[in-house]
Amino acid sequence: MGTATSRHSDIASNEYLEKFSKKEHISSSDPFWNKFLSFSFTPPASRIEGTCRQLLTNNLQSGNFGSLLLVFLSRASELLSSAQTDSWQTYNALFIIRCITKFFIENVKEEDLMRHFEARPSSLPDENVNRLEVFLESLIEIIVDIPLKDLTYPLHLEAVNCLLVLLSVQMFSHRTASKSCIYRSLMQGRYSIHAPLLIKTLLQHFSHQDKAPVGLFKNSPGGSVVIGLASELWNLLTFGMARSNSSSVTTVTADGMKVVKSTEMLDCPLANQSLLLVLVLTNHCTCDKNLHNPYRQALFFCSNSQATPTRAAATFKLDLGQLYTTLCHVASSDQTTLLLYLLVHRNRHVKTYIMARSDIELLVVPILKTLYHAPDSNSHHIYMSLIILLILSEDDLFNKTVHETMLKGVTWYTERSISEISLGGLLVLVVIRTIQYNMLKMRDKYLHTNCLAALANMSGQFRALHPYVSQRLVSLFETLAKKHSRLAEQIRQQESGVSAPSTIVNVDDPEQASDLVQDLGVLEEVLRMVLEIINSCLSHQLIHNPNLVYTLLYKKHVFEPFRSHPAFQDIVQNIDTVIVYFSNKLDQVHKDLGVNEVLMTIQHGALQWPKERLK
Repeated sequence: MGTATSRHSDIASNEYLEKFSKKEHISSSDPFWNKFLSFSFTPPASRIEGTCRQLLTNNLQSGNFGSLLLVFLSRASELLSSAQTDSWQTYNALFIIRCITKFFIENVKEEDLMRHFEARPSSLPDENVNRLEVFLESLIEIIVDIPLKDLTYPLHLEAVNCLLVLLSVQMFSHRTASKSCIYRSLMQGRYSIHAPLLIKTLLQHFSHQDKAPVGLFKNSPGGSVVIGLASELWNLLTFGMARSNSSSVTTVTADGMKVVKSTEMLDCPLANQSLLLVLVLTNHCTCDKNLHNPYRQALFFCSNSQATPTRAAATFKLDLGQLYTTLCHVASSDQTTLLLYLLVHRNRHVKTYIMARSDIELLVVPILKTLYHAPDSNSHHIYMSLIILLILSEDDLFNKTVHETMLKGVTWYTERSISEISLGGLLVLVVIRTIQYNMLKMRDKYLHTNCLAALANMSGQFRALHPYVSQRLVSLFETLAKKHSRLAEQIRQQESGVSAPSTIVNVDDPEQASDLVQDLGVLEEVLRMVLEIINSCLSHQLIHNPNLVYTLLYKKHVFEPFRSHPAFQDIVQNIDTVIVYFSNKLDQVHKDLGVNEVLMTIQHGALQWPKERLK
């Protein structure tokens, strides 16, 4: 190997780069490559853009990009077949390949990219090998076979980044991923049988959160290429709406460019990039019946390596305890939330494991914080967080556990100071707040539906609801009831051709009338769901919720307009039965009662409550 190292300032005008990008062919066995790959730090990719542009013009004639690929494959093969850990030149070769590939993908069609991979001078014999497939196989072998150490960390990171760059071809194409040669090679190629091992290794990188060796990106603006790539690919997955809740820092590259980097990305770049690669691999090529996605299957059927062996089929085994700890630790990022969603939705082993955890609050509280800070998140993140809660709420054990788990000092909930509250109560508060935020800002019918569905799933297990939780639940109905009254009045006035002074209604616009009727119908569905939630709690847990009964008595006037409404009277009748029963109990005391005395009377009355009275 060469001993001379290139200096940072020499990169743009480096004579070896100039020779590499010209029309003259350089054989893969030429001593040139030892000199070319002898730099000791990552150069900024922007400094070699001119080289990439010149190579794009000349490579089909020179085939030098292909020669570089062969050099890398040779060095990687030596690294894989021996115990040596000196991956310096292998890393440098891979970094240059990644920069060039990224430039090619951004500037030419995928078909032309394939031509550049296979280009060789006409005077050379055909290799009878698909370089892209061999290259992909080598990248996967580096990730799964080379032990992760400080010396090999940069090579692992570069291999993951290179796969991400190749998969980014989807960002510049109008075709679906299933039509891409690169995606099809990964899904159907000879190494696709190793998909479980690759996904396992990537998840282990994510779980372990290994920090980058000290100085990996020090004085290396090239690190911004890594960050930028992660950002671009995540934007692809989230339709450009991603927004991180994690802390970040801003650095300035040698080119004067400001780059915002999350602290997780700076500290554990391999973990972050590995997670992104898992998500890209498992969320593409999912709809083509003729193209099987082995990476998706691997993720959905992995199981716990620490569990008692069973006959259940599993693609691979993973330490779910370590994965759970990491998911809880970095749960605020939307890419972590997407992984969690995929696992609880499609992997029964992971879902069962999570449900059995006694510290479920470590996972649920960060999700609630994401929903609480909804204005700082994008709609995809909010939806994924809600769907996770909805899936969890389908389990009776979860619904029971959250109301038995007490939390103290929930300082991030600022609407009201609460010294102690159950996890279930906090969940109800945050979901109600999300509904109210949606009413004011997003006005998304399906968000309402998912929020209320989660509460409905839990309602039969509501126990010992905090007074404030009970107030917020009934206040939600009160707010919706007032909105219902206003809408109904607008429709009545529109039908009669009369407009109230404070209401602007176009009586000649049939579309506006139709919209109002439609809005009223949606609102009535939501109102009925809220009533069903209250009714379910009373039917199953009345004796354990004196605070809710107290609030219903205090706010009983809210339900009066709905007693005769055909859409609500059956449910309101049940609530009325409870209100009348406990009102009579209070009337029998014959004296003014304080709050504590009222609650005591309710508790005594609940012991005598005949359950069969509710329909």
